[in-house]
Amino acid sequence: MNSIRYAKKIPVKYNVDIFVAGGGPAGAAAAIMASRQGSKVYLAEAHTCCGGMGTAGLVPLFMTFTDGVNFLAGGIGKEILERLRKAGGTLTEGRAIIRAEVLKRLYEEMLMESGVQFTYYTKLVDVVVKNGMVSEAICDGKSGLFAVKAKVFIDGTGDGDLAVSAGAKYEKGDDKGLMMAGTLCSLWSGIDWDKVAKSGLAQASMLEKAFKDGVFTVKDRHLPGMMQLGETLGGANIGHTFGVDGTNEQSLTKAYLQGRKYVPEYERYYKKYFKGYEKMELAATGSLLGIRETRRIIGDYILNVDDFKKCAVFEDEIGRYSYRIDIHASNPDKKSFAKFKKEFSFLYLNKGESYGIPYRILVPSKLKNVLVAGRCVSTDRYMQSSIRVMPGCYITGQAAGMAAAIMAEDKKDSRSIDVRKLQKKLKKAGAYLPNLK
Repeated sequence: MNSIRYAKKIPVKYNVDIFVAGGGPAGAAAAIMASRQGSKVYLAEAHTCCGGMGTAGLVPLFMTFTDGVNFLAGGIGKEILERLRKAGGTLTEGRAIIRAEVLKRLYEEMLMESGVQFTYYTKLVDVVVKNGMVSEAICDGKSGLFAVKAKVFIDGTGDGDLAVSAGAKYEKGDDKGLMMAGTLCSLWSGIDWDKVAKSGLAQASMLEKAFKDGVFTVKDRHLPGMMQLGETLGGANIGHTFGVDGTNEQSLTKAYLQGRKYVPEYERYYKKYFKGYEKMELAATGSLLGIRETRRIIGDYILNVDDFKKCAVFEDEIGRYSYRIDIHASNPDKKSFAKFKKEFSFLYLNKGESYGIPYRILVPSKLKNVLVAGRCVSTDRYMQSSIRVMPGCYITGQAAGMAAAIMAEDKKDSRSIDVRKLQKKLKKAGAYLPNLK
């Protein structure tokens, strides 16, 4: 591959305490929490709204906020759920459905109320780093390239883009490099939900017949399904894009093309085999592809499946979570789907059980003023499939934001802060820390 050397003098547009890359659930929670502690925060979001998969991605529901007894995503997560419910943006307890437009506005309200500076159409390009300390983030906005100076940098990109640019090591996918399939979620109108309920048919029940009838291009046996979002509105988590690498633009482009191709196939499926969907119409597909897995940054500790099984407790715990192991298959064959079903059926926690989340998984090895939050925290592949969902991102995001605020105020690096102080401040802010004495 040919290469060129390129240099350009750019302005420093922001000089802040904390820079946050990415305004998904983890990045937004981090920015809000840090700003509420008095830190000067700037957040850069590449898309046109905050919230990531729950908004631009049209993922129709949150996973569980609780372990069936205790509210685990306390603090920012609980506030978001309660405010969203009050605004009419969700309907149910537990795995609450999401009305994306309401959630978009809520994130913006909370960021502005907290005093966070943020811009859309702003993509992280690179960082300047020396001896494990990042001094500037290089961003590309609609106005051109600019730099952000900060004391602490939080990676909320989901893919670990900032941490990797700073030299962090990472793992990606399984032992063959294969990653979970993605999904292009969609929004549908004209559904008769009363009719659907009366039919009593499971949405995946007619897949094998549909495969024989030639309805689908790919024989995808995993159908999370369509959820009711309104009187006739449905949010669909349907159609896996196999083979996608969310860190490669060519692979992502191919996956978007696949996802949009699958949409009319699922429309035929629902209309042909189920009652209540006869008049369904496509309203929209997500402007962001649902990516479940990319990089896992290697931190000072790697949270692993044994920690899940034994409901581990850590001295540096910053939260607890309980969502089951949920590794979507990398391939559409029967063997891969059978493995997914087995793991999903047996790798779960009982009511009232949860695993600890140590602060160390937010701290990339060898970096001193960078924290990671959300999908790219330091875990093995099994644990990544649990902690990656939105309530889990709220937990790690708010902890990263609080830790960053302490680092900036106390002039400490990520390893020299008082973790006990962090835990106490998190608990006061609503985090679930039952083992903190």
